[in-house]
Amino acid sequence: MDSSSRSAVEKKSASGEHPREILARSFSYALRAIKLYQYLQRRKDGAGWIVGKQYLRAATSIGANIEEAQAGESRSDFIHKLGIAQKEARESRYWLHLLAESGIVGREKLEPLRKETEELIGVITAIIVSTKSRNRAK
Repeated sequence: MDSSSRSAVEKKSASGEHPREILARSFSYALRAIKLYQYLQRRKDGAGWIVGKQYLRAATSIGANIEEAQAGESRSDFIHKLGIAQKEARESRYWLHLLAESGIVGREKLEPLRKETEELIGVITAIIVSTKSRNRAK
């Protein structure tokens, strides 16, 4: 990544989140997704296994794509990879909603994960928007 892109990555986003913090948050979120999946595996519910696996894939992909964005070759590559992370976060939100509405997992049990999902979407979106606005300013 060139030096102008690197400086964009190192600055705080419009949401006040530092890129290192979003990396740590997305990693922690992935660990929580693994724990939920393990819980679903113990319950021996076929639908829970399938939906849980879909959630696990999307949730763990968020951090992987944020990590990839950090090594982006350009600002547009950085934005593209964060866009993928944003889509994975939105997909994670969908699977959590399905788990809750189907009764596979109680709403109250999922609420902290649902809240963190919304926050991750907001932070990633803010980073994308602020990076795009810096692109236009140059």
